[in-house]
Amino acid sequence: MAPPTLISSVQRALRLLEAVAASADAIPAKKLARLTGLPLPTTYHLLRTLVYEGYLRKAENGYVIGPSATASGRSPLQSLHPRIQPVLRSLRDELGGATYLSMYDHGEIRLVDIADGPHAQCVDLWVGVHEAGHATAFGKAILASLDPELRDDYINRHDLHDLTPNTITNRNALERRLADPPEIWSDSEEYLLGTYCLAASIRTSDLVASIAVSLPTHRGRSDSQAHALHRAAHRLRRTVGAPSITM
Repeated sequence: MAPPTLISSVQRALRLLEAVAASADAIPAKKLARLTGLPLPTTYHLLRTLVYEGYLRKAENGYVIGPSATASGRSPLQSLHPRIQPVLRSLRDELGGATYLSMYDHGEIRLVDIADGPHAQCVDLWVGVHEAGHATAFGKAILASLDPELRDDYINRHDLHDLTPNTITNRNALERRLADPPEIWSDSEEYLLGTYCLAASIRTSDLVASIAVSLPTHRGRSDSQAHALHRAAHRLRRTVGAPSITM
């Protein structure tokens, strides 16, 4: 069967909608561009269209979900934001690197939130996270936590793009890596040269997710980084598993 014809501009617009829906607060265009890996001019163009059609609304400090997107005006994912941001910021300040929460959602790996700052710059997401699960630490942490049939489905639908000389592009090699999960996942400059990422998986009865931190390669790995990630993952596992959170 021939693969379906996909409209890339529609896919990009959906990534923006998902990013806005995952935030409890208005989210600026520049942060949306970082979350989705889209060029800023493309982001502005799509945002104008989504606002015009009512799927987004321009607020004072950024964009929020519009009336056309959902009858309630609020995505279930938005309830996560106030609970996860303190954890992400705490980990950022402790390790001195930008931190990320990603999750498995309807067959894709989504970047839910980022905590960065002047001294903890976010990675240049030049390839969208939903296309690079094989090349990121948090992507592999999520894939390894999925049930086998869901993991096979994801790998079958996504090309293993060659992003750097270190990227795993062989399916058998990737599956062997996922079959032997470490306590802390890492990518050795597999997504971006000069940067490495560490990640810990988070799994509850309703959620498969991962918390990660990105750091310059020259910093090197340490046991303290692993311990900090474990603590943050434990906090988030309790938070997102609370009864008030529905997915």
